[in-house]
Amino acid sequence: MQSIKNTDKAALQRAARLGRRLAGRQVILASASPRRNELMRAITSDFLTEPADIDESLPDYIPAKMASEYLARLKCLAVAKTHPHALVIGSDTTVVVDNEILGKPNDAKQAKNMLKRLSGRTHSVVSGIAVSCNGRLASSSDVTSVVFTELDEQLIDWYISTGSPFDKAGGYGIQDFKKDEVYIGSGSYTNVVGLPVEELTFLIDAFLDEEPEVR
Repeated sequence: MQSIKNTDKAALQRAARLGRRLAGRQVILASASPRRNELMRAITSDFLTEPADIDESLPDYIPAKMASEYLARLKCLAVAKTHPHALVIGSDTTVVVDNEILGKPNDAKQAKNMLKRLSGRTHSVVSGIAVSCNGRLASSSDVTSVVFTELDEQLIDWYISTGSPFDKAGGYGIQDFKKDEVYIGSGSYTNVVGLPVEELTFLIDAFLDEEPEVR
């Protein structure tokens, strides 16, 4: 099993510095995901969670690799409507292979098909993030290349039997596998788990730097 410790030390130090900068602010993570909640704690433990109730249907004109940022913005804005003065953070993660988004599997058959499709090849994980406060909104995307080694049918069947695939894009969580089964080709580990801590740190820092002075 892999963990957040795969994130480099410098990234975690930057996240901790940002946490100190956020002291005294109301921070809301627009997600109920336990994985995003855990990763958010790399930045600060002083935040609330409020899942966004949005329609996640995608317009036809949205490219696969822009879908996550589009949804992250919608989630952020939905929560910001009731908390306009809070720093609201929205995030969404998609697995993209052959320019197609693999969502959360509906059943064991779909999960097996997804894992077989990912087995022995490289795919992209894209996380969109958005931050909002006092009517301002900023967003960005982070892309990670992920490599699966060949997964035998026994391992796939066992993994599906745990129930873990059904709440995860692409039918898997990288933290559930050993490094010799799935690993990062290039990019951010936390991005694949569901909240790109490094990219989010840079986005929030820049957002706060551009914040108008209160007179």
